[in-house]
Amino acid sequence: MKRLFAIMITLAVCLVAGLTTTKTAQASGTNRIISTSTISKTAYTRKSSAGALYNMTGSSTNFTFTKTHSLKSYPSTTWMATKKRYIYKTNGKKYLYYYVTNANKTASGWVWHSYLKKKSNSFTNMYKVAKSKLGARYSYGANGPYTFDCSGYTKYVFKQATSKTLPRTAQSQYYSSTKVSRANAKKGDLVFFGSSTGSITHVGIYVGNGKMIDAQDNGVTQEKIYVSWWNAVGYSRPVNFGA
Repeated sequence: MKRLFAIMITLAVCLVAGLTTTKTAQASGTNRIISTSTISKTAYTRKSSAGALYNMTGSSTNFTFTKTHSLKSYPSTTWMATKKRYIYKTNGKKYLYYYVTNANKTASGWVWHSYLKKKSNSFTNMYKVAKSKLGARYSYGANGPYTFDCSGYTKYVFKQATSKTLPRTAQSQYYSSTKVSRANAKKGDLVFFGSSTGSITHVGIYVGNGKMIDAQDNGVTQEKIYVSWWNAVGYSRPVNFGA
């Protein structure tokens, strides 16, 4: 009886050892996805030029990496991360990857998180600050945080979102930063209004698709740029948010 009990114990130990060995071999023999989830859109730039973007093709328990883009080709690009994924690689170690896309949507893929660093100066972050003041009351000469005039509003948003200090008036904001054409305007640029570039009376923040966020008589609002009551005379770029 004792001998039979000893044999049963030995078989049980062997079975557990076998299962553990099989599980370890599986973990260290294939690339496996642990979890994938959506995250709030976050801006990054490259931390190391050694990194790359990849597609992950195959099953969740056995996929392969296919390189799509090298980070060394994108020295100043802003990458927007929208997903995160934890995986086990063939070495059995756990890694965190982000799914990123550039602003022009010409490059995308999964990248190891350690090849990226968070970008504090991004249009996305700036837009959050700008939108947080929608509906705030207009008051001539006001710099915020609860009431604004047009240049007081742009000055406030840039300072809060990018630590960039703009001059106080719309005219001086135009003179102080790099001029860009309407065709080359990007989100986050300033758009100016008046009878000419030497007589500017209003300024707003360009947010794309022919629209801006600005502080006007009705308060902080998002509105169209090219309408009968505004005469756009130029754009400038206080901060370059990258491609």
